Amino acid sequence: MTFSSAPWSNGRSCRGAGPFPRRSLEIGAIVLGFIYVWPVAAAYVVWKLMGYPALDELKSFAERNLRGGFVRREAFRQGTGNSAFEEYRRRELDRLEEERRRLEEESRAFTDFVEELKRARDREQFDAFMARRKAGTNY
Repeated sequence: MTFSSAPWSNGRSCRGAGPFPRRSLEIGAIVLGFIYVWPVAAAYVVWKLMGYPALDELKSFAERNLRGGFVRREAFRQGTGNSAFEEYRRRELDRLEEERRRLEEESRAFTDFVEELKRARDREQFDAFMARRKAGTNY
């Protein structure tokens, strides 16, 4: 055990920690955080002021506050009990699914078209290069 009269010393030696205690490093990190990424630093300070709530507490908080949204979505999936509305909804969902498939096919066709244009342009540039090379023209 080593003793020091330095103001940061608590009378104990901390191997590898250097002369500054962990709190000084934490404060320095918070200051740097506010300079470079202030939202993260602000969230950390709030978390610290709340007394470092455990992750289980955060999880239960999220479950309590988000459960209502999940329940509402499940109710929508279960149906309304009105057969006319359910038939209308099924037709609309089928129509939207068909539209989604059609748009995906158009997207694939456009991507193929663009790739073919790139291949044609590359072939044209390569052929021009080879023609100049055979003619003995240097760049």
